[in-house]
Amino acid sequence: MPTPPENRVLSPYTGWTRAHWEAAADQLLLAVRPYASPRHGLIALPGPRPSWSGPRSDGLEGHARTFLLAALRVAGASGDDPHGHLARYAEGLAAGTGPRPGEGRAPGTPDAWPLMADVRQAVVESASVALGLRLTRPWLWDTLDDRTRQQAVDWLLPALDPSPVDNNWWLFGLTVAGFLLEAGIETDRAARTLERSLDRIEQWYAGDGWYSDGDNRAFDHYNAWALHFYPVLHAHLAGDQDLLDRYGPRLGAQLDGYVRLFDAEGSPMPYGRSLTYRFAAAAAPWLGTLTGHTPLTPGATRRLASGTLRHFLDRGATDDRGLLTLGWHGPYAPVIQSYSGPASPYWAAKGFLGLLLPPGHPAWTDPEQPLPAETADAVTPLAAPGLLIQSTAADGLVRLHNHGSNAGAAPAPGRDRTDDPLYARFAYSTRTGPTAPGDQADNHFALVVGGKVTTRGPATPHGTGPGWAASRHTPLRGIQILSATLAHGRAEVRAHLVTGAPEGTPVRQTGWATTPGGPTAQLHPVHGYARRTETVEMDTGSTLQGPRSRTAALHGTVTGPRALFVALASLTAEPEPAPVATLATVRIDGGTIEVTWQDGTTTALALDPAP
Repeated sequence: MPTPPENRVLSPYTGWTRAHWEAAADQLLLAVRPYASPRHGLIALPGPRPSWSGPRSDGLEGHARTFLLAALRVAGASGDDPHGHLARYAEGLAAGTGPRPGEGRAPGTPDAWPLMADVRQAVVESASVALGLRLTRPWLWDTLDDRTRQQAVDWLLPALDPSPVDNNWWLFGLTVAGFLLEAGIETDRAARTLERSLDRIEQWYAGDGWYSDGDNRAFDHYNAWALHFYPVLHAHLAGDQDLLDRYGPRLGAQLDGYVRLFDAEGSPMPYGRSLTYRFAAAAAPWLGTLTGHTPLTPGATRRLASGTLRHFLDRGATDDRGLLTLGWHGPYAPVIQSYSGPASPYWAAKGFLGLLLPPGHPAWTDPEQPLPAETADAVTPLAAPGLLIQSTAADGLVRLHNHGSNAGAAPAPGRDRTDDPLYARFAYSTRTGPTAPGDQADNHFALVVGGKVTTRGPATPHGTGPGWAASRHTPLRGIQILSATLAHGRAEVRAHLVTGAPEGTPVRQTGWATTPGGPTAQLHPVHGYARRTETVEMDTGSTLQGPRSRTAALHGTVTGPRALFVALASLTAEPEPAPVATLATVRIDGGTIEVTWQDGTTTALALDPAP
């Protein structure tokens, strides 16, 4: 189908308007049609492998997640459905839920959905089904016969039970409960589920708008596309002002930092799991505008969201059949989790939430405005998750320094500890790595013991302040490393105080993993590293930015019971950048680091190992 012409007056940054969003939604939905089962109950997309839940669950996922996209497309058009999306999903709902239990439902039929009692992934997909039904209720649910509605309710009801997974999964039951409450079905039970779900996520609220995704200090995109998305959208759709007054300001507070993670090229930060959801990262900024809880102007919201959608569609996120692939730009296996199947990327549908804003809303009619990363250099500490966001206006590049977010569980007894590259690196950027498992780790500081580098493991926040963040970790029993990043402009000071390591233990600091045609990375020794060799470069394989990455490394040796290692680093897309050593002067006074930046401003930080 034809692409609407760009409008560079209304949208000087991206050229895109609401018509482009509608066309993109239609193209994605039309592309999956050939893969539907006979009555559209399952959409079984081709892919390199099934998820761990199996092909039938993956077929349900294909139906549920694309149904959510269809629901946003049609609800945003007040029921106008020129491509007949809803009729197909209505038939799929009837076929997927089959006859009611006890009336001969045959799980092996081509369209049958797995039951939640048999496949727990069905709990996840129930949220997309329920939200799709809620958004399109006048045009789909209200037109169904009583038998089909009862079949659907019978299938959805188990989602009201306590969550089988103790993380954002609690919100899938909340979303089903919201639909049932609105439809007047099992309202007491639904209300209990709603209350229980909100009580559970409250235990993970860390402040400043940030939730951990469970008990493990996992701070990532799930804040945006799950932990805020479901409660705030429910409150909005229900018109529940009390809930909105509670959860809306939290969304706004989180967006203060979160919107700084999008760079001028439209990329969100590739950090954390489920990156294959891609432009779902735009869901929370849209939700902030939808509910009035956002730091962005309407024009900046559209610039962010359109830039993100274009970023992926222009870089090969869909294949030659128009299907979203498992990966980042194109297919890229190292960022895929075992729970992901061929249809998992369609959770990106959440990024189309802006279609719920009417065509006359300022988010669609105001001229695009620049993003925070484009307006001024900034270093923004986020105390609750222990993160530091660094951006530079000259190239619109964003870097994230991680001093407090972890992937989660400790290794099983008898197994070596490994780092998850999507969580354990000290730094991430919108235009680099991380390197893949099995390759040398970028942005990592380690001891070298028996020829092997140590892992970082769980990081404990040690504080944040203007222009800096710090954390502690224990690479080996009895050894502690206190790490800090100080940033200004494009310059970074990376400091590590090693306590308790044997005299003579080698250490290694790595820098940014850059690919050909990408930004320029620099790494320079300041204190504790061997200066005679300066930096060395390693081949570090492919990253989500492309093949043939290279990563600089510094080497040093522990001397004394407390050994301090300090380096200067830089990542920039500026042409012919000056050496990073010219960007700052670093003075070491005992455990205190004093930095005078190129513009004359100063930052001082005392590295104190005590909590």
